[in-house]
Amino acid sequence: MSRVKGGVTSAKRRRNVLKMVKGYRFGRSKKERQAREAIVHAGKYAFAHRRDKKNDFRRLWTVRINAALGEHSYSTFIGSLKKAGIAVDRKILAHLAAEHPDTFGRIVKKVS
Repeated sequence: MSRVKGGVTSAKRRRNVLKMVKGYRFGRSKKERQAREAIVHAGKYAFAHRRDKKNDFRRLWTVRINAALGEHSYSTFIGSLKKAGIAVDRKILAHLAAEHPDTFGRIVKKVS
């Protein structure tokens, strides 16, 4: 069997890894071993934070709805929505509260 030299493949692999860590600081942008570890950690954080983002937005929607309700209670409002059979999610309610307060007010009146 003939000998296969892997210089081109290794260089390509190294080049691709270092491209992924462009902009990182210190050895993580220059040394292959540190770069690989930085890529792994970045991937873990990206995965976890994509999930955290969903919770952050749900909290934001809750705060916006609560602020628009004024003297009404948030929890009783959500419960009343479900009893009334109005199937509008929190994202849409928050948008209505911020952008179309008159429409949001009509929903609150209907539920109250």
